[in-house]
Amino acid sequence: MIGGRNITKITQFILLGFSDFPQITALLFVTFLILYTTALTWNLSLVVLIRMDSYLHTPMYFFLSNLSFIDFCYITSTVPKMLSNLFQKKQTISFVGCIVQYFTFSTMGLTESCLMTAMAYDRYAAICNPLLYSSIMSPSLCARMVMGSYTAGLVSSLSQICVMLQLHFCGPNVIRHFFCDMPQLLNLSCNDTFFAHVLLVILTMFFGLINAFAILISYGYIVSSILKITSAKGRSKAFNTCASHLTAVSLFYSSGIFVYLSSSSGGSSSFDRFASVFYTVVIPMLNPLIYSLRNKEIKDAMNRLQKKFICS
Repeated sequence: MIGGRNITKITQFILLGFSDFPQITALLFVTFLILYTTALTWNLSLVVLIRMDSYLHTPMYFFLSNLSFIDFCYITSTVPKMLSNLFQKKQTISFVGCIVQYFTFSTMGLTESCLMTAMAYDRYAAICNPLLYSSIMSPSLCARMVMGSYTAGLVSSLSQICVMLQLHFCGPNVIRHFFCDMPQLLNLSCNDTFFAHVLLVILTMFFGLINAFAILISYGYIVSSILKITSAKGRSKAFNTCASHLTAVSLFYSSGIFVYLSSSSGGSSSFDRFASVFYTVVIPMLNPLIYSLRNKEIKDAMNRLQKKFICS
């Protein structure tokens, strides 16, 4: 009972997804299936390659293997359910399933935000302090930075889940998205969500703005150090060491800002749903490609692994 009224407790939600585009359902299924399998293959392959090749046991690739694992979990939290719902007449998800999906999605997204900052510091140490790089980026520091990223993402997501579990849902139960996202769930709650909105804003400020600001400071020092290099070849080599990370960071934050800050509907319109595909599906697929396409060390490691299998 809320406010003296008897209510019917919602036990499941309807994920609208892309059901308002029935004419392209088959095309969407094939497209998302290809993107998903490609993302899984590339991310898992990169994790295995880095684990198996001793030449890649460096801080940079240690962070990269964790990024690939996070992207694997991140995309798996939303896409399988979306694919299974495309051909379902009633695209439902249980309340518990919704909570678990958002918890996984949020944990991996917030962890990735922190890991991006740790990778920016790694590039700063490599370019601005090359002689002290090995002592600065020690294995223990790298492990603490990664564990800190996971812990921050986990604790922050748990705080959101604790708040969401205090909310009551008495109808409607239609989520105008292809996965359970907190803004849509707050809109469906039939009790006060002020504290939940405040928490969401605080977490967005902390993980979005503070991490982005830390990355910008790191790259400010990096650019300053690169400009001091006299040879054009040296500047080009220094820039190439951080170009992949800068590209990944730009895609990650620009897509998140576009969907969560620029959109007044919070991702509920058809356009915003398709835009959300970019940061939930496309970016996890692109990240391993961005880091591998122009990376000679990755290509050499692949050749060594291929020769090892041929010889065995």
